[in-house]
Amino acid sequence: MLLILRRAKARHQAWVERLIAERRAATAVEFALIATPFFILLMGLLEVAMMFMLSTNLDFGVAEAARRVRTGEIQNGGGQAAFRTLLCAEVSALMACDANLMLDVRTFTDFASMTNNNPISGGNVDPTQFIFDAGDAGDIVLVRAFYKWQIITPMLGTVMKNMNGNQRLVQANAAFRNEPFGD
Repeated sequence: MLLILRRAKARHQAWVERLIAERRAATAVEFALIATPFFILLMGLLEVAMMFMLSTNLDFGVAEAARRVRTGEIQNGGGQAAFRTLLCAEVSALMACDANLMLDVRTFTDFASMTNNNPISGGNVDPTQFIFDAGDAGDIVLVRAFYKWQIITPMLGTVMKNMNGNQRLVQANAAFRNEPFGD
């Protein structure tokens, strides 16, 4: 019995030595160890780039749509629905104009009294804080657009989220005085 155990131990030791000496699959094993963190990093980089593009696109869309508020076009025809349609036409390449897009347009007496309140309460967006008041000629207007972005990259949500459920609220603003439009 002792002889059988010694032979098994010798065979096992020889097998381990051959396995250690084998180099043909070393690259595959090294790639397997490195691939997962590499692809997570790559996915995170792409998602951050997409969020940056979304933010830039939303800024441009708000600036273009707010021009119609400034000139009185929205006030004289269409209101909030027309403004949303204009904004969606500008930003539709990167985001769907669905329930994730929220608008807040309000007037102020002067630029010093302008406030940019955070619509996030308890980790969720509070829709009761949004109004649509494009104002009259000469009014000071703050246009804000918000878009809820779902973060899908693992571990990126812990750093980038500002809402519950691994979501980030992206915001774009435009502040201006309405032109002297009208009769």
